[in-house]
Amino acid sequence: MSATDPAVTGLQRDPLPLRGRVAVITGVSRRQGIGFAIARRLGALGASLFLHHYAPHDREQPWGEDPDGPEGVAGAVAGALAGPGARIEHLGGDLALPGAPERVIAAAAEAFGHVDILVCNHARSGGDGPLGTLDADMLDAHWAANTRSVLLLTQAFAGQHDGRPGGRVVLMTSGQGLGPMPDEIAYATAKGALAAITPTLADHLADRSITLNTVNPGPVDTGYATPEVHEAVRRHSPAGRWGEPDDPARLIAWLATDEAGWITGQVINTEGGFRRRD
Repeated sequence: MSATDPAVTGLQRDPLPLRGRVAVITGVSRRQGIGFAIARRLGALGASLFLHHYAPHDREQPWGEDPDGPEGVAGAVAGALAGPGARIEHLGGDLALPGAPERVIAAAAEAFGHVDILVCNHARSGGDGPLGTLDADMLDAHWAANTRSVLLLTQAFAGQHDGRPGGRVVLMTSGQGLGPMPDEIAYATAKGALAAITPTLADHLADRSITLNTVNPGPVDTGYATPEVHEAVRRHSPAGRWGEPDDPARLIAWLATDEAGWITGQVINTEGGFRRRD
């Protein structure tokens, strides 16, 4: 059997499986972040990219914003673009604001004509607490940023998608169904809703040639952990290390390709065997 036999060539991988496709990735604001790693992976597979960022959120957190700002981050992502004619655009904004999710998808569709892939990587962190400290503002803020905006992004994406092959949506959750997160009640609630609604959203999109899956990246070292937390998490990993941003990015990039076209409605954990027991 020769290498030109269809039975063989059908097993070979296209080095640029996302050429000609356009991906919107939210939360690409820091080179240490998961969104940055996802963007570079999709770009390296041939996709053009529309990046969303919201640097003011990072500015309020202990890790701070990227020193080179959104332009520097976008420039670093652009260096990974590999597809013929692939290009990159980016837009800032608070997705918790009414109308903001729809504006992101509309801007991407206007810039590229059509969006094939949506990765909802953004998240609100901080301003949370355990039971006994919750109030309506805290809960509403996490719901608006972590859940409502994702549903509206997905809705707007589906509205512009014309049914062509390769439609992909990837949501992000946080493993709250695998063990307790007692100090992050608002965050865990909002992210848990995305895992719970995954089968329903996937079913709704299936007839439009769009798959939808949700990824739990597990503990990933994006620069937020204190030394004490970093060591405690490291001890619970069979590999003796935290996840790196590129660990979940590799899975998400694969889910965006045609190879993953038979997978939809799933919540997939990529945690390196992280053990929650002591």
